[in-house]
Amino acid sequence: MTGRGYAPVWCYWVVLPGLVVLWFLVAMALDSSLLPTPLAVGRTLYAEAANGELWLNLGATLARVAVAFVIAMGLGVTIGVVMGRSETTNALLDPLLLLMLNLPALVTIILMYVWFGLIESAAVLAVVINKVPNVAVTLREGARSLDPKLEAMATAYRLNRWQRTREVWLPQLFPYLMAAMRGGLALIWKIVLVVELLGRSNGVGFKLNLAFQVFDVATILAYSLAFVAVVQVIELVLLQPLERRASRWRRPELAHA
Repeated sequence: MTGRGYAPVWCYWVVLPGLVVLWFLVAMALDSSLLPTPLAVGRTLYAEAANGELWLNLGATLARVAVAFVIAMGLGVTIGVVMGRSETTNALLDPLLLLMLNLPALVTIILMYVWFGLIESAAVLAVVINKVPNVAVTLREGARSLDPKLEAMATAYRLNRWQRTREVWLPQLFPYLMAAMRGGLALIWKIVLVVELLGRSNGVGFKLNLAFQVFDVATILAYSLAFVAVVQVIELVLLQPLERRASRWRRPELAHA
């Protein structure tokens, strides 16, 4: 069964091959090195995988994504929940949050590299700074929507802080956490590639930069497709099932599935 808003799995097996066929036909018609055929891109992808470059660079990118994601989610969730539960904290931090939300990612990346140098921690910090405000805004709305009746019940039963968090807050915040996670990954993928393109010596962004300098479109497409494939696997295998679970309370027919 597919979740609301998601295409059935069979759609992928129809649409994706159709796109490949269309790509092949256009590439054959143009007969240009600027648009290689799927076969040429496949050969490049195989060569990069065979010599180990693909796995090295994909691994470096995914490691940065994972570290930045964990830090950004931890900070963003904490800040967002505190702002949602405290009007004073919200009033103090809201202007800063608004500023950070409107600060271009490219500016943050350049500043981190200028201030701290072309080092790994500067790269990760640039990604975290760009993601924390988005997570905080989402979780702030979630914290504001907590049911006061459930709060009163928790007080009446004298639940301690841990019990209140686990039994009362987390179930209500779970849909907001999932929204922040999915949006966070979608944003972090993109920012990490820019970070690597500007100042790292490995990663998918680094390889795309090298290929761009020599107009190697086959390598650009090969790495792009490999990266998209990894992202799609994470989306289909991990995030969509988790989000469907988070939305079950909205759909009575799934409540006991």
